[in-house]
Amino acid sequence: MDSITHIALGAVIGEVVAGKKLGRKALIIGAAAQSLPDIDFVLGFFHTPVEDLLVHRGITHSFLFNILVTLGLAYALNRWLRNENPLTLRHWIIFLGIELLMHLTLDSLNSYGTGLFEPFSNIRISFNVIFVADPFFTIWSLIAMVALFFRRLKEPARMRLAGITLVVSAAYMAVCLINKSIIDSRARDTFANNSLTIKNYFTSPTPLNNMLWYVVAEVDSGFYIGYSSVFDSDPNIHLEYYPQNNHLLKGVPNPADVALLKRFSQGYYTIEKVEETIVLNDLRFGQIAGWDTPRARFVFYFFLEKSDMNSLVVQRGRFTGWNKKTLRSFWARIKGN
Repeated sequence: MDSITHIALGAVIGEVVAGKKLGRKALIIGAAAQSLPDIDFVLGFFHTPVEDLLVHRGITHSFLFNILVTLGLAYALNRWLRNENPLTLRHWIIFLGIELLMHLTLDSLNSYGTGLFEPFSNIRISFNVIFVADPFFTIWSLIAMVALFFRRLKEPARMRLAGITLVVSAAYMAVCLINKSIIDSRARDTFANNSLTIKNYFTSPTPLNNMLWYVVAEVDSGFYIGYSSVFDSDPNIHLEYYPQNNHLLKGVPNPADVALLKRFSQGYYTIEKVEETIVLNDLRFGQIAGWDTPRARFVFYFFLEKSDMNSLVVQRGRFTGWNKKTLRSFWARIKGN
């Protein structure tokens, strides 16, 4: 998830777990603890753009790393704050463990891929349940965090506000899971109705919402891509075909980079020629307003022959060309066909 979500939710969890004993310090420590796995951005300064894609949400997002950090940080805080410390070592471990586990859980629920089992396995976990930045999930924790930090609320009111916020967040996540099950069922029916032999597929929310979903299905020579809103009256999903075009990789320099990009994409990629250069598209991140323009460019595209053009490759195209017309078409598509 985005940094704001981790900070806000971390603060609210801190209030619930340790606010009674730590006061406002619980908000600060909770927000910092839940943000801790994202220190991997520092490692990016020492790697190439391709390597950085796999460094992010890699070892610092693994169970092993976070268990060690939880134990080490709990011991350190217990020692450093021993003169004013109302928490036991066990309480610190529970507090920090919940925060770090929540970070890993939230990140695994979107499409980037999280290395939960590193360094023992390089498998990336992506459940594709919620978009990486969903304001309808984040807003409640953000409001609660601000209220808890700046308003003089008495203890029962503080705990009640934090508790209600977590219940609302959990309820929204339950809605996200229900929406995904609806779209998954609709996708499988569409494949069957069109007699498509699917090797694999995934569904993932489009930007900033959980009602309009992006569908990608893998076949032998490429991928079918479509969009479906939970409000669609027609359950059949219109699919556009995209060839994978592996033959275009012949003669491309830096085969090691290509191998890393394939691994990062979890196999969901296409190759195309754009302006006389070869580009790899990672399909997991969607298209630029693809619900409005079925053959739209993909958000993630990596130049295989012009490496100096590959900064900020994941997010550089997501909102390119968005305007009032785009927003109106987006809203219209969310409301269903």
